[in-house]
Amino acid sequence: MNATNRPGDEPNEMIDWGIAVSTARRLARPGPEVTVAEARQVVNDLRTFAAEATAPVREYTTLDSGDVTAPVTVVDRGGWAQANADGMRQLITPLTDKLRANRTPGMLDQIGPKVTGVETGALLAFLSTKVLGQFDPFWSDGNGAFGRLLLVAPNVVQVERELDVDSRDFRMWVCLHEETHRTQFTAVPWLREHIRDEVAAFVDATELEPAALLTRMREVARSLLPGGSDGSAQGRARTLVDLVSSPEQKAVIDRVTATMSLLEGHADIVMDGVGPEVVPSVEEIRAKFQRRRRGAGGLDRTARKLLGLEAKMRQYRDGARFVDGVIGRVGMAGFNRVWESRENLPSLDEISDPVAWVRRVHGHAALTGQSE
Repeated sequence: MNATNRPGDEPNEMIDWGIAVSTARRLARPGPEVTVAEARQVVNDLRTFAAEATAPVREYTTLDSGDVTAPVTVVDRGGWAQANADGMRQLITPLTDKLRANRTPGMLDQIGPKVTGVETGALLAFLSTKVLGQFDPFWSDGNGAFGRLLLVAPNVVQVERELDVDSRDFRMWVCLHEETHRTQFTAVPWLREHIRDEVAAFVDATELEPAALLTRMREVARSLLPGGSDGSAQGRARTLVDLVSSPEQKAVIDRVTATMSLLEGHADIVMDGVGPEVVPSVEEIRAKFQRRRRGAGGLDRTARKLLGLEAKMRQYRDGARFVDGVIGRVGMAGFNRVWESRENLPSLDEISDPVAWVRRVHGHAALTGQSE
């Protein structure tokens, strides 16, 4: 029995999670062909390199998790879909409860949990081929420990073959990035609750009025047409999230986007900063990987735009520029003040203007002699 289909579950959830996972497993494209020996090797490498990445990441970042850690789980595409279905279910439970409390008789039945289960499964199937690794801060072992690191073995093998790079170096490079996320959440334990609180704020601001939802659907459709971007300061294209985004929710999305940009950009900076010592071909890997990020076809680009994956790529780029800009002005110790409290997290505007963050957190004196 899988974790998405337990006795006692509410029968009228928005999504049939069992169908979502089975659909994802059925629709996900098969991974690259490997021998049994090759499969064992990649699993062993990813576990080993994740452990080996811990010390250089902590030394470079000066973030100290002490004895706190989180397990590493190497999964296939179906395993990634299962893990993310479990995580999605946990996060949207408050929204499901809100819908249930405000529904008219038969409302959730009309939504069609089985239909939304198939749709969610199709989404998970698509995403399961794109992700190399992921830290899940909300997973629990049931004994009070939170967080686990997922590494998607077939995707790692597929990308390293496509890029024609050294497999040992590429696997370590991926582990450096993901280990940085594990270090962020274990060394800064309030981050998990901060993100959960933002999800709760998003749910609290959810509008259930069908007319408002229809209006946003039309806006999303227009934004997907050529030249349909909203032209905002951040240049963020509309995504499926905008379907249910009230002005209050958009404020939450901006805060979460800033935080995720920080986390992803920090991981990219660490990955490349540590890289030369433990990944001899890091420059080649980075150059080829960046070209691959830009090389998606038209249909894939449309899907990425709608699902928010293009925004994810901007998070890596913008976040890395922010982290690099702050470190260049106040050093790693000065940058690490970002982890002291929620108030020290950058806003979305500050992600694009690291000087503004330095001025707010460190004061004008920190910018003396620095070019703005």
